Amino acid sequence: MAQTILITGCSTGIGHALALAFHARGAQVLASARRPEALADLQARGIRICALDVNSADSRAALLAYLDSEGLEVDVLVNNAGYGAMGPLVEMSQETLHQQFETNVFALVAMIQAVVPQMARRGRGCIVNIGSVSGVLPTPFSGAYCATKAAVHALSDSLRIELAPLGIRVMVVQPGGIASQFGATASQGVAERSASLSLYAPVADAIAARANASQDKATPAEEFARVMVDAVLAANPAAVVRIGHGSFAMPFIKRWLPTPVLDRILSRRFRLDRLSTSR
Repeated sequence: MAQTILITGCSTGIGHALALAFHARGAQVLASARRPEALADLQARGIRICALDVNSADSRAALLAYLDSEGLEVDVLVNNAGYGAMGPLVEMSQETLHQQFETNVFALVAMIQAVVPQMARRGRGCIVNIGSVSGVLPTPFSGAYCATKAAVHALSDSLRIELAPLGIRVMVVQPGGIASQFGATASQGVAERSASLSLYAPVADAIAARANASQDKATPAEEFARVMVDAVLAANPAAVVRIGHGSFAMPFIKRWLPTPVLDRILSRRFRLDRLSTSR
């Protein structure tokens, strides 16, 4: 019997590619997004779609009601929906900071809490959390985003141990640079907040560059999805999976490069040396 795969954030990029890749492997895919009209091409291919705002308790409850009405039980939950707020932490609004954690951390846990009871009743299931190598090697002007992904990694480690006795596996995927709309969306947010920069106004161009850094030599989303689907459906899946440009190099650099050296490299890379001489 085909597995039912629930994927969040399928309108573009990784989520969209994953929906197609799991579908191609014969799985019953339930692709979700805040705007289901953005999923029309997936629906045309025979993929089930639904509206889901992961930050809304009402929306999550409506999804559970839909699953129940359709007699669907989730075998694999892929927590892919995410948000990237870029900018210097000391000049980031509390609203933006809260939104970053609400989407990438709190909503992720809420989705897990929603599906685990039915998985536990059956004694099987799989939770796949999309983290990032940015959670392993944080960089300037992405501190909030990196912190949420580091939290996803830590939560996944704890959940893996806690859920194993219930027959539920947990995998954390740590992508490198993957071609998507992430950079464009992050860049738009940076542009909207640029007028409020004060201390970091002289390096506004470096902040904008960080927003789109993940798209430099990015791995195609389709390639990422193919490798990830293989990993999820493997007989003995790994607990941690790294895929894409920089996904192995960045953790290696973090582990082996002395912190003062790494700090100097990142400071130069994001023009912070220029900031110190401009004052």
